[in-house]
Amino acid sequence: MKKSRLHYFIFFLSIIFLGILSRKISFIPLWIGDFLYSVMIYFLVRIFLPAKKASLIVLISLLICYCIEFLQLYQGEWIMEVRKTLFGKYVLGQGFLWSDILAYTAGILFIFFIEKIILKYINYETRFRIKQ
Repeated sequence: MKKSRLHYFIFFLSIIFLGILSRKISFIPLWIGDFLYSVMIYFLVRIFLPAKKASLIVLISLLICYCIEFLQLYQGEWIMEVRKTLFGKYVLGQGFLWSDILAYTAGILFIFFIEKIILKYINYETRFRIKQ
């Protein structure tokens, strides 16, 4: 189980790097950052729940992303001050957009299917080696 957490943690850090990089390169569409943000959330949830079914991870990840996005509708003075910080800007975002909801959904579904394909391939390879 620790090995899985380590892999998910490495993926998590890599996605953070790619997400920040995507905001610095002007020709990359802004939705790519939101897409990567949701993939990062998926891996974060996976770090804490590595043995859970992927479908549960999808639901938890979507719930987290949607909650953070809808929290942007709240414009309380204290949270606006938090959003002015680097942490607040990257984690809480600046303003609600329906396109962000779509990007989050696409990112989580994308990584879910990628993980399913990879795990299916790994399981197939393991079974094939055992039979030889």
